[in-house]
Amino acid sequence: QVQLVQSGGGSVRAGGSLSLLCKASGQTFESGRTFEDYAMAWFRQNSGKDREFIADISLSGGVTNYANSVKGRFTIWRNNAKNTLYLDMNSLKSEDTAVYYCAARLKNTDNFASWGQGTQVTVSS
Repeated sequence: QVQLVQSGGGSVRAGGSLSLLCKASGQTFESGRTFEDYAMAWFRQNSGKDREFIADISLSGGVTNYANSVKGRFTIWRNNAKNTLYLDMNSLKSEDTAVYYCAARLKNTDNFASWGQGTQVTVSS
């Protein structure tokens, strides 16, 4: 599994912005693999609720998908040279409050096998 270390997040008032980072440790990639071999995604979870898909991004970063709840407000992007995934969050709402997780899926596999430690985002109204 790939080690993913998250940073960013915190507390903000509604309408504000936050960014999340997720850095992958190259030393934990499967043999011969690089960061570009992993599709990446962001999820979030509120206590008592199921983990919710937020956005994902293709290997090169050219294709992105978003949940309807964040489309137009959040941007997922990656810097493969820095082994880092990002999530820029704008126009935040109180319902965006959650613990956010990044995840990695090796290409040609079905599951996100590697997860970050989680980062709390709190939006106050």
